[in-house]
Amino acid sequence: MSIADNLKKYKAELPENVQLVAISKTKPKEDLLEAYNAGQRIFGENKIQEMTDKWETLPKDINWHMVGHVQRNKVKYMAPYVGLIHAVDSLKLLKEINKEAQKNERSIKCLLQIKIAEEESKFGISAEEAKEILSSDTYKNFENVEVVGLMGMATFTEDDTQVKKEFSYLKSIFDTLKETYPKLKTLSMGMSGDYKIAVACGSNMVRIGSAIFGERNYN
Repeated sequence: MSIADNLKKYKAELPENVQLVAISKTKPKEDLLEAYNAGQRIFGENKIQEMTDKWETLPKDINWHMVGHVQRNKVKYMAPYVGLIHAVDSLKLLKEINKEAQKNERSIKCLLQIKIAEEESKFGISAEEAKEILSSDTYKNFENVEVVGLMGMATFTEDDTQVKKEFSYLKSIFDTLKETYPKLKTLSMGMSGDYKIAVACGSNMVRIGSAIFGERNYN
């Protein structure tokens, strides 16, 4: 199946309230253009330099999402254009995003990454740390950054029960925080291998890459 056919398939499967982020990391611009011409407008990248290179040459109505771990010294490169930063895991990073957004006279939307997986390699903060960030005077004084939801990655396992448990846990955190912070609207969880479980658990944003673009070549 072509990239366009794959996109059509997944969009037909997803409920209307669920946004599809096409994870295009490592993929050539031609592949992104094929997806773009099939109607896709949200693309996710995990390296700022690669995303910036693509932004410079691809259509300007693309909504770029940064889905990888973010180094503070690289924020300035994406601040002029990034639409949503998924993996924010500290107040220091939010401060840097606010500073660079201010320089570009923009407001940048962000998600707090909650650690729900058992794997040590996964980044993220606890529910308590997320609450501390949102309730802090420092965050409340930021004028150019806005936390609009949460993001999480489940353990890489074939045990669907464990994945469901982790996604359900993140949804409960989201629901609890939303009572105090109604601006939290986005719950980004679910990738190519587990998006159906994520959607069933309440995700309204999924990140699908290899199932759309094919397996990645990391040479």
